[in-house]
Amino acid sequence: MATTKKEKKLIDRSFFFDRKDSTATLIYVYVSLIVMSIISAYPIYYIFLSSITPGDKIMPDPFSLWPDHATVNNYIEAFKTKPIFLWMFNSLVVSLVSTLVAVICALLAGYGLSRYRFPMRWPLMILLLVTQMFPAPMILLPLYILMGKLGLMNHLMALTVPYVATSIPFTTWLVKGFFDTIPRSLEESAYIDGAGVLTTFFRVVMPLVQPAIAVSAIFTFLGFWSEYIVARVVIMSEKFYTLPLGLMLFRGEHNTKWGQYSAVALVTTIPVLIIFTMLSKQIVGNLTLGSLKD
Repeated sequence: MATTKKEKKLIDRSFFFDRKDSTATLIYVYVSLIVMSIISAYPIYYIFLSSITPGDKIMPDPFSLWPDHATVNNYIEAFKTKPIFLWMFNSLVVSLVSTLVAVICALLAGYGLSRYRFPMRWPLMILLLVTQMFPAPMILLPLYILMGKLGLMNHLMALTVPYVATSIPFTTWLVKGFFDTIPRSLEESAYIDGAGVLTTFFRVVMPLVQPAIAVSAIFTFLGFWSEYIVARVVIMSEKFYTLPLGLMLFRGEHNTKWGQYSAVALVTTIPVLIIFTMLSKQIVGNLTLGSLKD
């Protein structure tokens, strides 16, 4: 079906960047992007400088582009003295499993809240928001008691259960907003063609919410990957440590190994960058793929 002029005007492109803009606009855009990129990248570069600074120096000169006597010994010593790969494996297992379970539960709950009307629907949605008002330290004591009674203390399951439980409310509201934007006529057409509820959900609706799945997965994974407070309470054994817990072992009572600390901190960003790169394509594309017929 051809797109009419009226439909084209629905998309306001007045704020879009165009290479045909005036020279002053192009200079402003590029200078702004360069400045913001430098501001964003400098902390990472500073951590890199700290990781290659010799161990006898506390921190590198913040205005120096390269430290004197740069070395990779901090990386070597960190991986020799501490089980970094084990901690990374624990973090990956906990983060991936928790993200998978949380996103699946949120998709089902969000779809139900978006498409069905039932008693206590709005109070349930408000209750989900209310649970986000309580800070993590408030639930540490009851969480400690609960995990102890369930026999999950000092085990990776002691992290997965609270991670999933605390992330479902936010993720549910996030995906519900995506479901609300999908026309009901698409599902009604599928029902007329003989598709059931599950078939319609997985074959019609799910392809349209790929950006929602990617955004939800990224947010939840990043939160689980860097979480420290809950892990510090329920995990005591080093063999079950996650990376945030392991990083604290480089902090001594009177001395902190800043070089090794920075080296491990920089290495821990690699899995996050890989996963973000894999999922970021879904955020900017496929939002309305297949939603309209020609």
